[in-house]
Amino acid sequence: MFVRIGNTPRDYAWGSTTAIAGLLGTDASGHPEAELWLGAHSGSPAVILDPDVAGGAHDLAEWIARDPQTALGDGRTRLPYLLKVLAAAGPLSLQAHPSTAQAEAGFARENAAGIPVDSPDRNYKDAAHKPELIFALSDPFDALCGFRDVTASHELFRRLAEVPGASDSDSATIASFAETLTGEPSAVLRAATEWLLGGDPDVAALVSAVVATAASVEPDSTAHSASDVDLAVAASTVLMLAEAFPGDPGIVLALLLNRVTLRPGQVLYLPAGNIHAYLRGLGIELMAASDNVLRGGLTPKRIDVPELVSVLDFSPIVATPLAPERPAPNVEVFRPDVPDFTLDHVVVGGEVSTASLPLPGAAIALCTAGRVSLAGAAGSIDLARGESVFVTPDEGALTVTGDGTVFVATPNA
Repeated sequence: MFVRIGNTPRDYAWGSTTAIAGLLGTDASGHPEAELWLGAHSGSPAVILDPDVAGGAHDLAEWIARDPQTALGDGRTRLPYLLKVLAAAGPLSLQAHPSTAQAEAGFARENAAGIPVDSPDRNYKDAAHKPELIFALSDPFDALCGFRDVTASHELFRRLAEVPGASDSDSATIASFAETLTGEPSAVLRAATEWLLGGDPDVAALVSAVVATAASVEPDSTAHSASDVDLAVAASTVLMLAEAFPGDPGIVLALLLNRVTLRPGQVLYLPAGNIHAYLRGLGIELMAASDNVLRGGLTPKRIDVPELVSVLDFSPIVATPLAPERPAPNVEVFRPDVPDFTLDHVVVGGEVSTASLPLPGAAIALCTAGRVSLAGAAGSIDLARGESVFVTPDEGALTVTGDGTVFVATPNA
């Protein structure tokens, strides 16, 4: 069964006023449009455009609750993923998501304590993990992702302390912090994170010193070495974050993370425990259907430092794009190491006008360019740019034809 769906973009303050409308060919609201949710999550379930085909249900959450066998098949009662279009005009909060075991324990613990699920003091809104990936559509899509090599961070702060034009006081403050970034990497990063977010009054002086010094760094166009480029990129990150969140300790914490620039078509995967923040850009986001977020700065919202530290992975990483499988010339499959979701990116047209996709469970398809036709075992549907559809698993497989681009989310089975 093919069930047409849609939704209204969520108006978070960091959203772009034009990007989602520009991608999907819809009318812009004139207000920030940050995320278009296509899924069954209770926060903003996708609207069923013709309720009659779904037994009168008006959204996916309602339909699945009423008739999970038809909607999901195989005894499932929950759609395990959430597909989004995300458009960031400015930086999101630094955040991390728990593993399944951490989420189950935290959810049970807060339930036992009697904390209402909708309370701002709540860390765990459900018992699920929330790994996610982002497929970049804009050029560039900028993000922070995971802790980077601590030796490189030590060198960066040492270079900041030596920037010409910085005051002696600022240089000394930064140099003192740089000296704390030596030793066993995970222990060093844990200690730095706890200190930066822990409310020590000396943190404000460090943030002020880093921001003031960043303003004196030469731009990246004048850089002559990799170290110069790193310094220039770090300074631009600091100034961007300071404008959005003046005085926030996350400004300094961000310099301990990998700054990632994605080009269109590249995908960043963010597993449990990964500290990250999207800085700006337009992309297709796919995640496990959860609302568990532990924040770590760049936000006016509550930060539970002990709980955040308990879920963070402090192992330094090199943040590289997720490599796709390419089962056919016009199909890319982005398959993370979790069972909740897989993202297919399909481009048809010209010499390659047909693609075939397996359907391991209920799917959601979104057309972002041109026009495509989807056909399964029992039905078919045409999608134009900006249109989306929920596909029940009894269709068995999908054949995509036409001249356009479609993203298809399914469980990873």
